[in-house]
Amino acid sequence: MGRLAAAADGRYSYHMTRIAVILPAAGDSTRFGGPTKKPFVQLAGRPLWVHAAERFWSRPDVVAVLIAVAPADRDEFRSHLPASANCRLVDGGAERFESVANALAVVPDCDLVAVHDAVRPLTPPELIDAVFAAAAEHGAALPAVPVADTLKRVAGDELTETVPRSGLWQAQTPQVARRDWLVDAYARRQSLAVPITDDAQLLEACGYPVRVVPGSRVNFKITTPDDLKLATLVRSPKR
Repeated sequence: MGRLAAAADGRYSYHMTRIAVILPAAGDSTRFGGPTKKPFVQLAGRPLWVHAAERFWSRPDVVAVLIAVAPADRDEFRSHLPASANCRLVDGGAERFESVANALAVVPDCDLVAVHDAVRPLTPPELIDAVFAAAAEHGAALPAVPVADTLKRVAGDELTETVPRSGLWQAQTPQVARRDWLVDAYARRQSLAVPITDDAQLLEACGYPVRVVPGSRVNFKITTPDDLKLATLVRSPKR
């Protein structure tokens, strides 16, 4: 993936899009439960975060993978990093957005920044290619899949509304944007009046257009033990 860049003399040369990838991995994993923090939960004998990170660290267009971690977990993360991996550990924050902001502050020179869930371990390489290409062309992109099930709004244990699913899509990662767009959006985040749940929404709230790329049903996030069981089943036939 690349683009034509204008040189000072007016000539054009081929320029590979340079991408930095941020993996927030400093959360306390309270929804997953158990004694092991979710990024370190094993899938096929390796931590979830390794499966997620390795999809990026060997790509020629990725200049660095920055993993935002709790300071107490640095040694554990470092013990799983291959010497050849183009990775850097940075201190995460109490919230996901703090972790991304900390990593964003130290990204190396790049054109795009991708933010990917550290516990989304099965992202197909061709999906990464598609999202990176869309962001390089349009400025920002994310993968998403159409909502397939009927949606219900519930209060307590009572059904209050059936929500039409037409036009509703479920967001995935990696979510990718021009570095200058994302830096500006994070600088303005505290001034926004609406709660922000992911980077694509932050870009949208700041007026930046975000292109949607068809995602993959196997690109799901590990949130519960049942998700881990499903990931094991999805991955097993490939071994």
